[in-house]
Amino acid sequence: MPEQPVVKRVRTRHFQNAKDTGVKITGLTSYDMLTADIFDAAGIDFLLVGDSAANNVLGYDTTLPVSTDELLPLTRAVAASVRRAFVVADMPFGSYESGPEAALHTAFRFMKEAEAHAVKLEGGVRSAEQIRRIVDAGIPVMGHIGFTPQSEHGLGGHLIQGRGDAAERLLADAHAVEDAGAFAVVLEMVPSAVAKRVTEELRIPTIGVGAGPHVDGQLLVWTDFAGFTGGRVPKFVRQYANLRETLTTAVTEYRADVASGSYPSADESYDA
Repeated sequence: MPEQPVVKRVRTRHFQNAKDTGVKITGLTSYDMLTADIFDAAGIDFLLVGDSAANNVLGYDTTLPVSTDELLPLTRAVAASVRRAFVVADMPFGSYESGPEAALHTAFRFMKEAEAHAVKLEGGVRSAEQIRRIVDAGIPVMGHIGFTPQSEHGLGGHLIQGRGDAAERLLADAHAVEDAGAFAVVLEMVPSAVAKRVTEELRIPTIGVGAGPHVDGQLLVWTDFAGFTGGRVPKFVRQYANLRETLTTAVTEYRADVASGSYPSADESYDA
């Protein structure tokens, strides 16, 4: 496997260089300065301030209610905390669907008010004009096709996309995103063989979220991969830690120590 080159600051050109040289791109979501600092120091290439903050930060049941005003301060915190990683801001549901000018206005806000490095929006053919308008204004865009969470009601739930005859529609979406000027595209919950075909046909990098190994990079929601969230996690998530258990143990021990009087000890108290 090719070695990851040393990069002082990841730019859009590094995404293309990675695809061209066979270097895998790594991405995680981040919603705050602490995780952004850790992931950046660990060498993650890009951080997505996802609308998944709706579920993982703000307590909503889906991503649909989260607003631009709610995502802006989270994006600002992440962008201010990285030195190397490329920060992508997710454009929330309702902030770009009405047309190219609305999309551009939202993108401007993320770039000016939050200092993001790029924006991401869902949809292939249906979002091509919005992508083109934003790119024409000099703002990098990451596309997102396959399962698009903001459209979960229209898609009939959390369903694999691109199976059977739907593979051709997925390919059309992928080409529409590329032709509109996106620098990369996320493929979410897509059969591995279909994702491989998309990756081979596109010039721009493909980023998989449950799209198998034959893509140019991978993206995971950090609270899933680190075992921080409770309940069911998607099939495609590999959990690299169990932070929920670790934190629960720590909190339980803290509560017990306070209740017993063993915390704070003399060593943890100030002398007169």
